[in-house]
Amino acid sequence: MPRLFTALEIPPDIADQLSLFRGGVSGARWIDPANYHVTLRFIGDVDHATARDVAALLGESRHRSAVTVSFDALSVFGGDKPRSLFARVVPTPELARLQAEQEKLVRRAGIEPEGRKFTPHVTLARLRNVRAGDVAGFIARGGPFPRLSFTAERFVLYSSRDSVGGGPYVVEAEYPLTGPPSSEGPPWRVESRRTTWPAWPA
Repeated sequence: MPRLFTALEIPPDIADQLSLFRGGVSGARWIDPANYHVTLRFIGDVDHATARDVAALLGESRHRSAVTVSFDALSVFGGDKPRSLFARVVPTPELARLQAEQEKLVRRAGIEPEGRKFTPHVTLARLRNVRAGDVAGFIARGGPFPRLSFTAERFVLYSSRDSVGGGPYVVEAEYPLTGPPSSEGPPWRVESRRTTWPAWPA
C-alpha cells in the first residue's frame, strides 16, 4: 500500500544551500538534502487501485505555467512543543492555484478533503524533545536568510513504501507545468530512461 503525496522537487544547488543549516540543534533528526521537497498535497496511504486513479486524475491538470518558488526564513511547526524545523516558502497566488487544483483532482479519487491550511515549506529537521527556546536561539543565530529561489517546471507524485513515510521517496509520475496539456492520456513514470505505468500491483 503506497503512501502518496504531490510535490515540487528542489534543485540540487538550492538543496545544497538549505543543507548549510544542518546541525546545531540537539534532538533534531536532519532530513537528507536528497529528500527535500515542497509538498503540495499529502494524500496518505491508499490502496493500489486508488493510487492509479490519483495518478491518472492528476494528469488532467490544466495548470500550464512554471511556478517560481522563493524562500524567505527559517521557522518551526509546533509552537511550544516544536516538532519540525523548516525553510518557509513565500506564498504566491500561482502556488495557491496549483495546490487548489490538485485538491479538487484528488478528491475525485475519493480522498478526504485536506483539513490543514496549505503552508508551503521544505522540512529540514524533525524535532523531538527539543525546547522551543533552543530552536528560537538557533534561528536567531543564523542571521539573515539567504535569497533563494528557483523555477519549477513540473510537479511529481511521490511515494514512500510500506506505509512508513519518510525518504527515500520514489517518483511515481511527473507532470509538466509548461506546454499544452497532453493528448496522450495519463502521465508516464520515468525509470531507468524508459517509460512505464506506475508499478503498483493490482
